[in-house]
Amino acid sequence: MNYDLFIGLHILSVIAWMAGLLYLPRLYVYHTRAEPGSQMDETFQEMERKLYRFIMVPASLVALALGLCLIWIDSHLRGDGLRFLGSPWMSVKLTGVVLMFGYQGFLGKARRAFAAGTNTRSEKFWRMTNEIPFVLAIFMVLAVATKFGGG
Repeated sequence: MNYDLFIGLHILSVIAWMAGLLYLPRLYVYHTRAEPGSQMDETFQEMERKLYRFIMVPASLVALALGLCLIWIDSHLRGDGLRFLGSPWMSVKLTGVVLMFGYQGFLGKARRAFAAGTNTRSEKFWRMTNEIPFVLAIFMVLAVATKFGGG
């Protein structure tokens, strides 16, 4: 097994996932301006659906699968099994992963509301929530890079 290859593929899948998590709320910002049933509304719905289904969902699942592979490999390389999963830095990383999947689910629910013409959230709301995944990524990347609290 090439551990570095798994890390590289994991990072690439996370980049694709993050791109979707950052871009979809930006589409919602502009979608709030569209009249339900208009050509613009239909265009945004198609863009949002394709971004969510064909980029975000596959990228998130690949990132998760590769992350689990890395945990399995690490547990064998370290010699202490899965003990590192309880370390503070890994707890931050895993909490971030759960929160990012939760945010993705929230965005998926919002996408369905836009498609049904029942969105109640404002342009301002979507602008404010747009940066949530990046803030989570800051904590996760710094936790992994510094391995604070022991590796």
